[in-house]
Amino acid sequence: MTVPDTLWREIAASPFVSLGTYRKNGALVAVPVWVARDGDELVVTSERNTGKVKRLRNDQRVTLRPCSRMGAVEPDAITVEAHGRIAAAATDDAHADAALRRKYRLQYRLILGFEALVRRVQRKPGDRVIIRISR
Repeated sequence: MTVPDTLWREIAASPFVSLGTYRKNGALVAVPVWVARDGDELVVTSERNTGKVKRLRNDQRVTLRPCSRMGAVEPDAITVEAHGRIAAAATDDAHADAALRRKYRLQYRLILGFEALVRRVQRKPGDRVIIRISR
């Protein structure tokens, strides 16, 4: 599953990527995510209890396609097949966090700040993880 550098860079440069993960029955479930490059890997952040994280625990295969903020994928969009793994708590992976902050700047800070505020109001602990994607 070797992905050419040009495709890997194109996916990494996309503002939003449709991240596809597989259910136990083999069905593909795709959701829009932010993605940034960290060395030769791509990184995504997500709450630990989301479906994509649960599905990655069972099957590390992922698909990546450039998409809109709402997840719409153009019919002729490239598709990259790769492997994802749950790497660490987001607070423990400074490189991944820095890569996402560099790419998304104020948006990233606002979303994480809003999430922290909601968690504080709801008195629920936040547990964000980093997903590392490799070719």
